[in-house]
Amino acid sequence: KLKPSDMQGGCITISSLGGIGGTKFTPIVNSPDVAILGVSRSKMQPVWNGETFEPRLILPVSLSYDHRVIDGADGARFTSFLSRVLSDTRRLLL
Repeated sequence: KLKPSDMQGGCITISSLGGIGGTKFTPIVNSPDVAILGVSRSKMQPVWNGETFEPRLILPVSLSYDHRVIDGADGARFTSFLSRVLSDTRRLLL
């Protein structure tokens, strides 16, 4: 079991509502962290590939961050990067 001291010293938290069926939420940054990534329940949805619809597993995420520390454009770039990596897990090996 984790002790409070095991969970100190980080700068970002990951919070998941997927296990209880959450679909979307806005996580609140825990001080002294600078960001929190909220992960919701994934589901299959039709996605247009340019020619036809194909089923894709969609994982909704939301990133909240302290604008005093993180520029909004950097937060958007991180979310975009995370999306690219998770959409093609082969990127995790690079």
